[in-house]
Amino acid sequence: MPLNFRPRILDIVHGYSRQRLVADMGAGATVGVVALPLAMAFAIASGLPPQAGLWTAIIGGLLVALLGGSNVQIAGPAGAFIVIVYGIVQQHGVAGLWISTSLAGVLLMLMGFLRLGALVRFVPVSIIIGFTNGIAVLIALSQLKDALGLPIAKMPGDFFGQMQAIAGHLAQWNPYALALALACMLLLWIWPRLMHHQSPLLRLDGITVRTFARLPAPVIALVLLTAVAHVTGMPVETIGTRFGGIPQELPGFALPDLSWQTLRELFMPTLTIAALGAIESLLCARVADQLATHPAHRKHDPNQELIAQGAANFLVPFFAGMPVTGTIARTVTNLRSGATSPISGMVHALFLALIVLLAAPLALHVPLAVLAGILLFVAWNMGEWHEFVRLRQFSNHYRLLLLGTFVLTVVLDLMVAVEVGLALSCLLFVRRMATLFRATPLAQDGPAQLAWTLHGVLFFGATARLDELEDAINQAPQGVQVLLHLSDLLSLDTTGVDALEQLLKAAEQRGGRLRIRGAQPQVQSLLERSGLAAKLGEATPP
Repeated sequence: MPLNFRPRILDIVHGYSRQRLVADMGAGATVGVVALPLAMAFAIASGLPPQAGLWTAIIGGLLVALLGGSNVQIAGPAGAFIVIVYGIVQQHGVAGLWISTSLAGVLLMLMGFLRLGALVRFVPVSIIIGFTNGIAVLIALSQLKDALGLPIAKMPGDFFGQMQAIAGHLAQWNPYALALALACMLLLWIWPRLMHHQSPLLRLDGITVRTFARLPAPVIALVLLTAVAHVTGMPVETIGTRFGGIPQELPGFALPDLSWQTLRELFMPTLTIAALGAIESLLCARVADQLATHPAHRKHDPNQELIAQGAANFLVPFFAGMPVTGTIARTVTNLRSGATSPISGMVHALFLALIVLLAAPLALHVPLAVLAGILLFVAWNMGEWHEFVRLRQFSNHYRLLLLGTFVLTVVLDLMVAVEVGLALSCLLFVRRMATLFRATPLAQDGPAQLAWTLHGVLFFGATARLDELEDAINQAPQGVQVLLHLSDLLSLDTTGVDALEQLLKAAEQRGGRLRIRGAQPQVQSLLERSGLAAKLGEATPP
Protein backbone atom coordinates (compact mmCIF):
# COMPACT_ATOMS: atom_id res chain seq x y z
CA MET A 1 0.00 0.00 0.00
CA PRO A 2 1.67 3.24 -1.10
CA LEU A 3 2.20 5.99 1.46
CA ASN A 4 0.03 8.98 0.67
CA PHE A 5 1.38 11.92 2.67
CA ARG A 6 0.28 15.28 1.33
CA PRO A 7 -0.49 18.09 3.79
CA ARG A 8 -3.12 20.53 2.62
CA ILE A 9 -0.68 23.44 3.07
CA LEU A 10 0.97 22.36 -0.21
CA ASP A 11 -2.12 23.49 -2.10
CA ILE A 12 -1.16 27.14 -1.63
CA VAL A 13 1.67 26.65 -4.14
CA HIS A 14 -0.87 27.07 -6.94
CA GLY A 15 -3.48 29.82 -7.13
CA TYR A 16 -2.83 31.44 -3.77
CA SER A 17 -3.44 35.17 -4.12
CA ARG A 18 -2.63 38.19 -2.03
CA GLN A 19 -6.32 38.63 -1.34
CA ARG A 20 -6.50 35.15 0.19
CA LEU A 21 -3.38 35.83 2.26
CA VAL A 22 -4.94 38.98 3.74
CA ALA A 23 -8.15 37.08 4.51
CA ASP A 24 -6.24 34.21 6.13
CA MET A 25 -4.16 36.54 8.27
CA GLY A 26 -7.25 38.39 9.48
CA ALA A 27 -9.06 35.15 10.28
CA GLY A 28 -6.01 33.72 12.05
CA ALA A 29 -5.61 36.80 14.24
CA THR A 30 -9.30 36.67 15.17
CA VAL A 31 -9.15 33.01 16.12
CA GLY A 32 -5.94 33.61 18.07
CA VAL A 33 -7.78 36.11 20.25
CA VAL A 34 -10.72 33.73 20.69
CA ALA A 35 -8.37 30.87 21.63
CA LEU A 36 -6.73 32.83 24.47
CA PRO A 37 -9.46 32.55 27.14
CA LEU A 38 -10.60 29.12 25.97
CA ALA A 39 -7.13 27.57 26.12
CA MET A 40 -6.56 28.86 29.66
CA ALA A 41 -10.02 27.77 30.79
CA PHE A 42 -9.66 24.25 29.36
CA ALA A 43 -6.29 23.75 31.02
CA ILE A 44 -7.40 25.00 34.44
CA ALA A 45 -10.56 22.87 34.30
CA SER A 46 -8.36 19.86 33.48
CA GLY A 47 -6.26 20.32 36.59
CA LEU A 48 -3.31 21.91 34.76
CA PRO A 49 -1.76 25.39 34.84
CA PRO A 50 -3.11 27.85 32.23
CA GLN A 51 0.13 27.87 30.23
CA ALA A 52 -0.42 24.15 29.44
CA GLY A 53 -3.51 25.07 27.44
CA LEU A 54 -1.91 28.09 25.82
CA TRP A 55 1.16 26.27 24.54
CA THR A 56 -0.98 23.33 23.47
CA ALA A 57 -2.99 25.71 21.30
CA ILE A 58 0.20 27.29 19.95
CA ILE A 59 2.33 24.22 19.24
CA GLY A 60 -0.52 21.83 18.44
CA GLY A 61 -2.35 24.39 16.33
CA LEU A 62 0.80 25.15 14.32
CA LEU A 63 1.61 21.47 13.69
CA VAL A 64 -1.94 20.60 12.60
CA ALA A 65 -2.02 23.59 10.24
CA LEU A 66 1.32 22.53 8.72
CA LEU A 67 0.60 18.81 8.41
CA GLY A 68 -3.20 18.54 8.39
CA GLY A 69 -5.61 17.48 5.68
CA SER A 70 -8.16 20.29 6.13
CA ASN A 71 -8.13 23.81 4.73
CA VAL A 72 -9.50 25.56 7.79
CA GLN A 73 -9.25 23.25 10.82
CA ILE A 74 -8.08 24.92 14.05
CA ALA A 75 -6.59 22.54 16.60
CA GLY A 76 -5.84 22.94 20.29
CA PRO A 77 -7.18 21.92 23.69
CA ALA A 78 -10.88 21.08 23.62
CA GLY A 79 -13.68 20.90 26.14
CA ALA A 80 -14.29 17.24 25.33
CA PHE A 81 -10.92 16.35 26.89
CA ILE A 82 -11.47 18.14 30.21
CA VAL A 83 -13.01 15.18 32.00
CA ILE A 84 -10.54 12.70 30.49
CA VAL A 85 -7.45 14.78 31.30
CA TYR A 86 -8.63 15.58 34.82
CA GLY A 87 -9.18 11.90 35.56
CA ILE A 88 -5.75 10.90 34.21
CA VAL A 89 -4.00 13.63 36.20
CA GLN A 90 -5.80 12.56 39.38
CA GLN A 91 -4.90 8.88 38.94
CA HIS A 92 -1.50 8.95 37.21
CA GLY A 93 -0.18 12.47 37.64
CA VAL A 94 0.89 14.97 35.00
CA ALA A 95 3.69 12.67 33.83
CA GLY A 96 1.10 9.95 33.16
CA LEU A 97 -0.89 12.42 31.08
CA TRP A 98 2.16 13.31 29.00
CA ILE A 99 3.00 9.65 28.36
CA SER A 100 -0.55 8.64 27.42
CA THR A 101 -0.95 11.69 25.16
CA SER A 102 2.29 10.92 23.29
CA LEU A 103 1.34 7.27 22.90
CA ALA A 104 -2.11 8.32 21.67
CA GLY A 105 -0.32 10.47 19.11
CA VAL A 106 1.53 7.40 17.85
CA LEU A 107 -1.77 5.51 17.52
CA LEU A 108 -3.36 8.39 15.63
CA MET A 109 -0.43 8.53 13.20
CA LEU A 110 -0.65 4.78 12.64
CA MET A 111 -4.38 5.11 11.95
CA GLY A 112 -3.62 7.79 9.38
CA PHE A 113 -0.81 5.88 7.67
CA LEU A 114 -2.98 2.72 7.58
CA ARG A 115 -5.84 4.78 6.06
CA LEU A 116 -8.28 4.07 8.86
CA GLY A 117 -9.73 7.58 8.91
CA ALA A 118 -13.01 6.43 7.36
CA LEU A 119 -13.64 4.05 10.30
CA VAL A 120 -14.68 6.98 12.48
CA ARG A 121 -17.79 7.32 10.31
CA PHE A 122 -18.93 3.91 11.54
CA VAL A 123 -19.61 5.34 15.01
CA PRO A 124 -23.40 5.81 15.17
CA VAL A 125 -24.65 9.37 15.59
CA SER A 126 -26.65 8.31 18.68
CA ILE A 127 -23.41 7.37 20.46
CA ILE A 128 -21.73 10.64 19.43
CA ILE A 129 -24.68 12.68 20.73
CA GLY A 130 -24.80 10.64 23.93
CA PHE A 131 -21.18 11.09 24.90
CA THR A 132 -21.11 14.72 23.73
CA ASN A 133 -24.03 15.58 26.00
CA GLY A 134 -22.48 13.55 28.81
CA ILE A 135 -19.19 15.42 28.51
CA ALA A 136 -21.07 18.73 28.51
CA VAL A 137 -22.73 17.78 31.81
CA LEU A 138 -19.39 16.80 33.35
CA ILE A 139 -17.75 20.04 32.17
CA ALA A 140 -20.54 22.07 33.74
CA LEU A 141 -20.30 20.08 36.96
CA SER A 142 -16.53 20.57 37.14
CA GLN A 143 -16.95 24.36 36.84
CA LEU A 144 -19.42 24.77 39.69
CA LYS A 145 -16.54 24.92 42.18
CA ASP A 146 -15.02 28.07 40.65
CA ALA A 147 -18.36 29.54 39.56
CA LEU A 148 -19.59 29.39 43.15
CA GLY A 149 -16.20 30.20 44.68
CA LEU A 150 -16.24 27.05 46.82
CA PRO A 151 -13.11 26.43 48.95
CA ILE A 152 -12.52 22.88 47.73
CA ALA A 153 -8.80 22.10 47.78
CA LYS A 154 -9.00 19.20 45.30
CA MET A 155 -12.04 18.14 43.30
CA PRO A 156 -12.58 14.36 42.97
CA GLY A 157 -12.38 12.91 39.49
CA ASP A 158 -15.64 10.92 39.57
CA PHE A 159 -19.22 12.15 39.21
CA PHE A 160 -20.53 11.12 42.63
CA GLY A 161 -17.39 12.37 44.37
CA GLN A 162 -17.77 15.78 42.72
CA MET A 163 -21.44 15.95 43.66
CA GLN A 164 -20.60 15.10 47.26
CA ALA A 165 -17.78 17.66 47.43
CA ILE A 166 -19.95 20.44 46.02
CA ALA A 167 -22.86 19.60 48.32
CA GLY A 168 -20.54 19.54 51.34
CA HIS A 169 -19.16 23.05 50.67
CA LEU A 170 -22.28 24.67 49.20
CA ALA A 171 -22.87 26.75 52.33
CA GLN A 172 -19.49 28.49 51.75
CA TRP A 173 -20.36 29.90 48.33
CA ASN A 174 -18.90 33.25 47.29
CA PRO A 175 -21.54 35.71 46.00
CA TYR A 176 -18.90 37.74 44.12
CA ALA A 177 -17.69 34.67 42.22
CA LEU A 178 -21.24 33.67 41.35
CA ALA A 179 -22.01 37.22 40.19
CA LEU A 180 -18.97 37.20 37.89
CA ALA A 181 -19.84 33.78 36.45
CA LEU A 182 -23.46 34.75 35.80
CA ALA A 183 -22.44 38.11 34.31
CA CYS A 184 -19.96 36.31 32.04
CA MET A 185 -22.59 33.87 30.75
CA LEU A 186 -25.10 36.68 30.27
CA LEU A 187 -22.55 38.74 28.33
CA LEU A 188 -21.59 35.76 26.16
CA TRP A 189 -25.25 35.23 25.33
CA ILE A 190 -26.21 38.85 24.75
CA TRP A 191 -23.09 40.14 22.93
CA PRO A 192 -23.75 38.46 19.55
CA ARG A 193 -27.32 39.76 19.69
CA LEU A 194 -26.25 43.30 20.58
CA MET A 195 -23.78 43.29 17.72
CA HIS A 196 -26.05 41.57 15.18
CA HIS A 197 -26.21 43.26 11.79
CA GLN A 198 -29.78 44.37 12.55
CA SER A 199 -28.96 45.71 16.00
CA PRO A 200 -29.75 49.41 16.62
CA LEU A 201 -26.20 49.85 17.95
CA LEU A 202 -24.76 49.22 14.50
CA ARG A 203 -26.91 51.90 12.94
CA LEU A 204 -24.51 54.39 14.47
CA ASP A 205 -22.11 55.46 11.75
CA GLY A 206 -18.49 55.08 12.65
CA ILE A 207 -15.50 52.79 12.21
CA THR A 208 -15.11 52.39 15.99
CA VAL A 209 -18.54 50.83 16.43
CA ARG A 210 -18.09 48.42 13.53
CA THR A 211 -14.63 47.41 14.73
CA PHE A 212 -15.84 46.93 18.30
CA ALA A 213 -18.66 44.72 17.05
CA ARG A 214 -16.19 42.30 15.48
CA LEU A 215 -14.46 41.55 18.81
CA PRO A 216 -15.27 37.99 20.02
CA ALA A 217 -17.63 37.72 22.98
CA PRO A 218 -15.22 35.62 25.15
CA VAL A 219 -12.55 38.31 24.84
CA ILE A 220 -15.02 41.08 25.74
CA ALA A 221 -16.22 39.11 28.78
CA LEU A 222 -12.68 38.25 29.90
CA VAL A 223 -11.30 41.79 29.65
CA LEU A 224 -14.36 43.66 30.95
CA LEU A 225 -15.09 41.45 33.95
CA THR A 226 -11.41 41.14 34.87
CA ALA A 227 -11.18 44.92 34.93
CA VAL A 228 -14.34 45.19 37.05
CA ALA A 229 -13.12 42.58 39.54
CA HIS A 230 -9.66 44.18 39.80
CA VAL A 231 -10.83 47.79 40.14
CA THR A 232 -13.51 46.98 42.72
CA GLY A 233 -11.23 44.61 44.64
CA MET A 234 -13.62 41.66 44.60
CA PRO A 235 -12.48 38.86 46.96
CA VAL A 236 -12.31 36.13 44.31
CA GLU A 237 -9.62 33.66 43.31
CA THR A 238 -7.58 34.58 40.24
CA ILE A 239 -4.98 32.94 38.03
CA GLY A 240 -2.32 34.78 40.01
CA THR A 241 -3.51 33.60 43.42
CA ARG A 242 -3.78 29.96 42.34
CA PHE A 243 -0.95 29.54 39.83
CA GLY A 244 1.30 32.52 40.43
CA GLY A 245 1.02 33.73 36.82
CA ILE A 246 1.98 32.59 33.34
CA PRO A 247 5.69 32.35 32.43
CA GLN A 248 6.79 34.71 29.64
CA GLU A 249 9.00 32.15 27.98
CA LEU A 250 8.87 29.09 25.81
CA PRO A 251 8.21 25.87 27.73
CA GLY A 252 11.19 23.61 28.26
CA PHE A 253 11.57 20.29 26.49
CA ALA A 254 11.25 17.42 28.98
CA LEU A 255 11.21 13.64 28.72
CA PRO A 256 8.88 11.88 31.22
CA ASP A 257 10.00 8.70 32.95
CA LEU A 258 8.82 5.59 31.13
CA SER A 259 8.55 2.01 32.33
CA TRP A 260 6.72 -1.15 31.32
CA GLN A 261 4.51 -0.91 34.40
CA THR A 262 3.58 2.66 33.50
CA LEU A 263 2.69 1.64 29.96
CA ARG A 264 0.38 -1.09 31.27
CA GLU A 265 -1.40 1.31 33.61
CA LEU A 266 -1.83 3.91 30.87
CA PHE A 267 -3.15 1.55 28.20
CA MET A 268 -6.82 2.52 28.59
CA PRO A 269 -6.17 6.29 28.99
CA THR A 270 -4.10 6.14 25.79
CA LEU A 271 -6.91 4.47 23.87
CA THR A 272 -9.41 6.98 25.26
CA ILE A 273 -7.36 9.98 24.14
CA ALA A 274 -6.72 8.47 20.70
CA ALA A 275 -10.36 7.51 20.13
CA LEU A 276 -11.76 10.83 21.30
CA GLY A 277 -9.12 12.78 19.40
CA ALA A 278 -9.91 10.95 16.17
CA ILE A 279 -13.67 11.33 16.52
CA GLU A 280 -13.56 14.97 17.59
CA SER A 281 -11.08 16.13 14.94
CA LEU A 282 -12.73 14.34 12.01
CA LEU A 283 -16.21 15.44 13.05
CA CYS A 284 -14.90 19.00 13.23
CA ALA A 285 -13.39 18.68 9.75
CA ARG A 286 -16.70 17.39 8.37
CA VAL A 287 -18.57 20.33 9.89
CA ALA A 288 -16.06 22.69 8.28
CA ASP A 289 -16.60 21.04 4.88
CA GLN A 290 -20.35 21.56 5.19
CA LEU A 291 -20.00 25.23 6.11
CA ALA A 292 -17.21 26.22 3.70
CA THR A 293 -18.25 28.24 0.64
CA HIS A 294 -14.94 29.47 -0.81
CA PRO A 295 -14.22 28.05 -4.30
CA ALA A 296 -10.73 26.97 -3.24
CA HIS A 297 -12.02 24.78 -0.41
CA ARG A 298 -11.63 21.02 -0.82
CA LYS A 299 -13.06 18.35 1.43
CA HIS A 300 -10.69 17.19 4.12
CA ASP A 301 -8.46 14.12 3.86
CA PRO A 302 -9.27 12.13 7.03
CA ASN A 303 -6.08 10.08 6.94
CA GLN A 304 -3.83 13.12 6.55
CA GLU A 305 -5.74 14.84 9.34
CA LEU A 306 -5.14 11.88 11.67
CA ILE A 307 -1.42 11.98 10.85
CA ALA A 308 -1.30 15.67 11.76
CA GLN A 309 -3.30 15.20 14.96
CA GLY A 310 -1.04 12.30 15.87
CA ALA A 311 2.14 14.31 15.32
CA ALA A 312 0.77 17.17 17.42
CA ASN A 313 -0.26 14.88 20.28
CA PHE A 314 3.08 13.10 20.16
CA LEU A 315 5.16 16.29 20.44
CA VAL A 316 3.05 18.63 22.61
CA PRO A 317 3.56 16.66 25.88
CA PHE A 318 7.32 17.22 25.63
CA PHE A 319 6.51 20.93 26.11
CA ALA A 320 4.24 20.31 29.13
CA GLY A 321 1.09 20.38 27.00
CA MET A 322 -2.18 18.45 26.94
CA PRO A 323 -4.14 16.53 24.26
CA VAL A 324 -4.76 18.25 20.93
CA THR A 325 -7.77 17.88 18.67
CA GLY A 326 -9.83 19.84 16.18
CA THR A 327 -12.10 22.39 17.84
CA ILE A 328 -15.47 23.13 16.30
CA ALA A 329 -16.02 26.58 17.86
CA ARG A 330 -12.64 27.94 16.75
CA THR A 331 -12.82 26.26 13.34
CA VAL A 332 -16.25 27.78 12.66
CA THR A 333 -14.94 31.16 13.83
CA ASN A 334 -12.02 30.74 11.45
CA LEU A 335 -14.37 30.02 8.55
CA ARG A 336 -16.72 32.89 9.31
CA SER A 337 -13.74 35.24 9.58
CA GLY A 338 -12.82 34.51 5.96
CA ALA A 339 -10.20 31.72 6.19
CA THR A 340 -9.38 29.89 2.97
CA SER A 341 -6.23 27.83 3.73
CA PRO A 342 -4.11 26.40 6.57
CA ILE A 343 -2.23 29.71 6.64
CA SER A 344 -4.97 31.00 8.95
CA GLY A 345 -4.24 28.17 11.41
CA MET A 346 -0.54 29.04 11.39
CA VAL A 347 -1.30 32.73 11.96
CA HIS A 348 -3.65 31.79 14.81
CA ALA A 349 -0.85 29.90 16.56
CA LEU A 350 1.79 32.60 16.00
CA PHE A 351 -0.55 35.42 17.03
CA LEU A 352 -1.46 33.57 20.23
CA ALA A 353 2.23 33.02 20.98
CA LEU A 354 2.83 36.75 20.56
CA ILE A 355 0.04 37.55 23.01
CA VAL A 356 1.41 35.10 25.59
CA LEU A 357 4.98 36.36 25.32
CA LEU A 358 4.04 40.04 25.52
CA ALA A 359 0.96 40.16 27.73
CA ALA A 360 1.30 37.21 30.12
CA PRO A 361 1.51 39.38 33.29
CA LEU A 362 -1.98 40.74 32.64
CA ALA A 363 -3.43 37.25 33.08
CA LEU A 364 -2.58 37.40 36.79
CA HIS A 365 -5.79 39.30 37.47
CA VAL A 366 -8.20 37.05 35.53
CA PRO A 367 -10.82 35.67 37.99
CA LEU A 368 -11.31 31.93 37.80
CA ALA A 369 -15.06 32.55 38.10
CA VAL A 370 -14.97 34.32 34.72
CA LEU A 371 -13.21 31.38 33.10
CA ALA A 372 -15.76 29.09 34.75
CA GLY A 373 -18.53 31.20 33.21
CA ILE A 374 -16.93 30.82 29.78
CA LEU A 375 -16.76 27.03 30.18
CA LEU A 376 -20.33 26.80 31.47
CA PHE A 377 -21.43 28.62 28.33
CA VAL A 378 -19.25 26.31 26.21
CA ALA A 379 -20.83 23.28 27.89
CA TRP A 380 -24.32 24.59 27.19
CA ASN A 381 -23.57 25.17 23.51
CA MET A 382 -21.66 21.91 23.25
CA GLY A 383 -24.63 19.75 24.26
CA GLU A 384 -27.31 18.85 21.75
CA TRP A 385 -30.10 19.04 24.32
CA HIS A 386 -32.88 19.16 21.73
CA GLU A 387 -32.06 15.54 20.88
CA PHE A 388 -33.55 14.46 24.23
CA VAL A 389 -36.83 16.12 23.25
CA ARG A 390 -36.76 14.42 19.84
CA LEU A 391 -36.20 10.94 21.28
CA ARG A 392 -39.90 10.10 21.04
CA GLN A 393 -39.62 10.37 17.27
CA PHE A 394 -37.04 7.59 17.03
CA SER A 395 -36.90 3.86 17.65
CA ASN A 396 -36.21 2.17 20.96
CA HIS A 397 -32.80 1.14 19.59
CA TYR A 398 -31.82 4.78 19.06
CA ARG A 399 -33.11 5.79 22.49
CA LEU A 400 -31.24 2.98 24.22
CA LEU A 401 -27.94 3.87 22.53
CA LEU A 402 -28.20 7.62 23.15
CA LEU A 403 -29.42 7.45 26.75
CA GLY A 404 -27.15 4.53 27.64
CA THR A 405 -24.05 6.29 26.31
CA PHE A 406 -25.08 9.53 28.04
CA VAL A 407 -25.58 7.91 31.45
CA LEU A 408 -22.41 5.81 31.24
CA THR A 409 -20.36 8.85 30.20
CA VAL A 410 -21.61 10.87 33.18
CA VAL A 411 -21.53 8.13 35.80
CA LEU A 412 -18.64 5.91 34.74
CA ASP A 413 -16.18 6.76 31.97
CA LEU A 414 -16.16 7.99 28.38
CA MET A 415 -14.27 4.98 27.01
CA VAL A 416 -16.60 2.56 28.81
CA ALA A 417 -19.57 4.47 27.38
CA VAL A 418 -18.22 4.31 23.82
CA GLU A 419 -17.29 0.62 24.15
CA VAL A 420 -20.68 -0.35 25.57
CA GLY A 421 -22.42 1.88 23.03
CA LEU A 422 -20.60 0.28 20.10
CA ALA A 423 -21.27 -3.22 21.46
CA LEU A 424 -24.96 -2.39 21.87
CA SER A 425 -25.13 -0.86 18.41
CA CYS A 426 -23.61 -4.01 16.90
CA LEU A 427 -26.07 -6.24 18.76
CA LEU A 428 -29.02 -4.08 17.80
CA PHE A 429 -27.83 -3.98 14.19
CA VAL A 430 -27.60 -7.77 14.14
CA ARG A 431 -31.09 -8.00 15.58
CA ARG A 432 -32.42 -5.55 13.01
CA MET A 433 -30.80 -7.39 10.10
CA ALA A 434 -32.15 -10.67 11.42
CA THR A 435 -35.71 -9.30 11.32
CA LEU A 436 -35.25 -8.37 7.65
CA PHE A 437 -34.63 -12.00 6.64
CA ARG A 438 -37.71 -14.02 5.77
CA ALA A 439 -38.75 -17.18 3.91
CA THR A 440 -41.88 -16.88 1.76
CA PRO A 441 -43.64 -20.18 0.97
CA LEU A 442 -44.62 -20.79 -2.64
CA ALA A 443 -47.60 -22.69 -4.02
CA GLN A 444 -47.20 -26.47 -3.77
CA ASP A 445 -48.17 -28.97 -6.47
CA GLY A 446 -48.53 -31.70 -3.89
CA PRO A 447 -47.72 -32.68 -0.28
CA ALA A 448 -44.33 -34.05 -1.34
CA GLN A 449 -43.20 -30.77 -2.86
CA LEU A 450 -42.10 -27.73 -0.80
CA ALA A 451 -40.78 -24.44 -2.10
CA TRP A 452 -39.72 -21.16 -0.50
CA THR A 453 -38.18 -17.88 -1.62
CA LEU A 454 -35.49 -16.56 0.75
CA HIS A 455 -35.23 -12.77 1.15
CA GLY A 456 -32.59 -10.58 2.78
CA VAL A 457 -29.33 -11.73 4.35
CA LEU A 458 -28.87 -15.23 5.75
CA PHE A 459 -26.24 -14.86 8.47
CA PHE A 460 -25.60 -16.10 12.00
CA GLY A 461 -28.29 -13.83 13.47
CA ALA A 462 -31.03 -15.00 11.12
CA THR A 463 -30.51 -18.77 10.82
CA ALA A 464 -33.07 -19.49 13.56
CA ARG A 465 -35.75 -18.44 11.09
CA LEU A 466 -34.97 -21.56 9.04
CA ASP A 467 -36.14 -23.81 11.90
CA GLU A 468 -39.72 -23.54 10.59
CA LEU A 469 -38.56 -24.79 7.19
CA GLU A 470 -36.78 -27.74 8.79
CA ASP A 471 -39.89 -28.61 10.80
CA ALA A 472 -41.99 -28.50 7.64
CA ILE A 473 -39.54 -30.84 5.86
CA ASN A 474 -39.54 -33.28 8.79
CA GLN A 475 -43.36 -33.44 8.67
CA ALA A 476 -43.51 -33.90 4.89
CA PRO A 477 -44.11 -37.30 3.21
CA GLN A 478 -41.26 -39.55 2.15
CA GLY A 479 -39.46 -38.48 -1.02
CA VAL A 480 -40.16 -34.79 -0.43
CA GLN A 481 -38.71 -32.43 -3.04
CA VAL A 482 -37.56 -29.05 -1.61
CA LEU A 483 -36.81 -26.03 -3.79
CA LEU A 484 -35.24 -22.81 -2.48
CA HIS A 485 -35.34 -19.69 -4.67
CA LEU A 486 -32.30 -17.56 -3.76
CA SER A 487 -32.66 -14.70 -6.24
CA ASP A 488 -33.69 -12.34 -3.39
CA LEU A 489 -31.03 -13.61 -0.98
CA LEU A 490 -28.49 -10.77 -0.99
CA SER A 491 -25.74 -12.33 1.11
CA LEU A 492 -24.79 -15.51 2.91
CA ASP A 493 -22.24 -16.35 5.63
CA THR A 494 -20.79 -19.67 6.79
CA THR A 495 -23.41 -20.04 9.54
CA GLY A 496 -26.04 -19.64 6.85
CA VAL A 497 -24.32 -22.35 4.80
CA ASP A 498 -24.47 -24.65 7.81
CA ALA A 499 -28.21 -23.91 8.21
CA LEU A 500 -28.82 -24.78 4.53
CA GLU A 501 -26.87 -28.01 5.02
CA GLN A 502 -29.20 -28.91 7.89
CA LEU A 503 -32.14 -28.48 5.50
CA LEU A 504 -30.37 -30.78 3.02
CA LYS A 505 -29.89 -33.45 5.71
CA ALA A 506 -33.53 -33.17 6.76
CA ALA A 507 -34.64 -33.69 3.14
CA GLU A 508 -32.29 -36.66 2.67
CA GLN A 509 -33.58 -38.28 5.87
CA ARG A 510 -37.05 -38.15 4.31
CA GLY A 511 -35.65 -39.78 1.16
CA GLY A 512 -35.96 -36.53 -0.76
CA ARG A 513 -33.79 -33.86 -2.30
CA LEU A 514 -32.99 -30.19 -1.82
CA ARG A 515 -32.35 -27.94 -4.80
CA ILE A 516 -31.55 -24.24 -5.14
CA ARG A 517 -32.30 -21.81 -7.93
CA GLY A 518 -31.19 -18.29 -8.88
CA ALA A 519 -28.32 -17.82 -6.39
CA GLN A 520 -26.63 -14.40 -6.40
CA PRO A 521 -22.85 -14.33 -7.19
CA GLN A 522 -21.72 -14.00 -3.55
CA VAL A 523 -24.12 -16.72 -2.42
CA GLN A 524 -23.15 -19.07 -5.25
CA SER A 525 -19.45 -18.47 -4.63
CA LEU A 526 -19.72 -19.36 -0.94
CA LEU A 527 -21.82 -22.42 -1.67
CA GLU A 528 -19.14 -23.68 -4.05
CA ARG A 529 -16.22 -22.87 -1.75
CA SER A 530 -17.92 -24.56 1.21
CA GLY A 531 -18.64 -27.73 -0.81
CA LEU A 532 -22.41 -27.49 -0.30
CA ALA A 533 -23.00 -26.83 -4.01
CA ALA A 534 -21.37 -30.18 -4.83
CA LYS A 535 -23.61 -31.95 -2.31
CA LEU A 536 -26.68 -30.31 -3.79
CA GLY A 537 -25.65 -31.22 -7.32
CA GLU A 538 -25.43 -28.76 -10.15
CA ALA A 539 -27.50 -25.69 -9.21
CA THR A 540 -30.23 -24.67 -11.57
CA PRO A 541 -29.11 -21.46 -13.32
CA PRO A 542 -31.04 -18.21 -12.67
